[in-house]
Amino acid sequence: MGIIPEKPTPSLQVRRLSALFYGEDDIETLTALPQITSNGDGWCFSYYPDDDSLSDRYPMWRKALILFVTSWMTLAATFSSTCIFPASPEISKDFGVSVEVVSSSNAGTLIAMGLSPFIWGPLTSVFGRKSAYNLAISISIICSTGAALSKNFVTLIAMQTIGGFEASWFMICGQAVLADIFRPETRGTAIGFFMAGTAVGRGLGPCIGGIIVTYAPWRVIFWLQVFMTGFGLILSLLFVPPEDRPLPQVVRSTAAQFSPMRVIELLIYPNILFTDISYGLLSWVMYTILASPRSIINPRFGLTSPLVSGLFYIAPGIGLVVGTTFGGKWADITVCRYIIKRNGKRIPQDRLNSGILSFFVVAPFSIILYGWSLQERFGGLALPSIAIFFTSIGLMVGSSSLNTYCTEVMPNKRTEVMAGKYFIQYTLSAAGNATALPLINLTGVGVSCTLEAVIIIIGGLLIFATTRRGSHMQDWVERIKEGNVNQDLKVSEKMGKY
Repeated sequence: MGIIPEKPTPSLQVRRLSALFYGEDDIETLTALPQITSNGDGWCFSYYPDDDSLSDRYPMWRKALILFVTSWMTLAATFSSTCIFPASPEISKDFGVSVEVVSSSNAGTLIAMGLSPFIWGPLTSVFGRKSAYNLAISISIICSTGAALSKNFVTLIAMQTIGGFEASWFMICGQAVLADIFRPETRGTAIGFFMAGTAVGRGLGPCIGGIIVTYAPWRVIFWLQVFMTGFGLILSLLFVPPEDRPLPQVVRSTAAQFSPMRVIELLIYPNILFTDISYGLLSWVMYTILASPRSIINPRFGLTSPLVSGLFYIAPGIGLVVGTTFGGKWADITVCRYIIKRNGKRIPQDRLNSGILSFFVVAPFSIILYGWSLQERFGGLALPSIAIFFTSIGLMVGSSSLNTYCTEVMPNKRTEVMAGKYFIQYTLSAAGNATALPLINLTGVGVSCTLEAVIIIIGGLLIFATTRRGSHMQDWVERIKEGNVNQDLKVSEKMGKY
């Protein structure tokens, strides 16, 4: 978005800027002019035609309500993936298994979350987004009820894993809904607030779980999940809009929706693959941090109650919320700055520049300080709490732009792009969750956190490459695909002569 001193008319200059934004060589091929509005200080031009967005159909209060509903479901989903961390000793005692087994078993839930898009994506194409969304919530309610009533460890893990198949779909659907109703100038801010639900869920889950197991049986955690998802179902039925696209009518088309190649084939684009891997590395670090506090905090400070270690999660929880809300707004500011810099042209990877400082400075230095302060036992409990707070901010500021980028890089395939991101994200999250305690026991928390800092920097290098060459990467793949198609046509023509 750029500021114009006085209200313009659809002139040749404006059409040229529009052509520049859309990538058209001939301005006469444009069917949509930029929308011109006043922001109080001047006139703003934005290059997003009305028929590419549902934004104008809903007033701001309705958009805010939809944003709250979708964010609430992501909160419930991520809450379920972390809430049992403080309850691991109690669960291991009840079912006669080791604490390490209980902690590592959560990796099954995370793997299921990664595979979720391959199931719910096709079902959404068949039944429609809202119907599939509500069905996923209903199954999640059933699984939480089953986990609360489980009589053995196998049943508990089975219910959690099946519930995981629905969890990440709330995030994909929520982002798709918000991408439909918010324009790109404000989309990053909206998705930043949306992702605050995931941040609150991740941080609040262990905190609430620690409080519950201090004063009540661990099964109450799952009854709380039932209430949260049930409340979300009511809100979804009332307020989430349906998808404004036709459903497939041919059986062949419907069956084709279940092919995982629709998602996997997009990973041949280096810019998409780099973004997905980078986000996955950040999630690896985040779940490593969340899985370990009770095992490393309590022994070092002589704590015996799960309540104190549960309250330790307040610091990263607040950091996650601050990071995701600030990160979304900062990404939008970065986009607007680059639009002005490029004389009205916007490219999706511009917003990725907003997270570079977090990847290379804030997150790695903070997590190193966190690990070595615990390893060498200096700074008391206050220093690691502050360090983990800034680590969480760095991780979320870095990842906020990645989420929005996935909705913009291929608008007509945004669901498939996001599905690939969540597959890689939760696969690496499962690896981080499963290896967190064994790695700390093997190397110590200081060395473990140093390795995680290296992982963050590797993710930053991938994003830095995407910010510089992302468009070229995507164009390169498109040229290769176009060349293959042309070659196939030549072969077909040659065969036709015979």
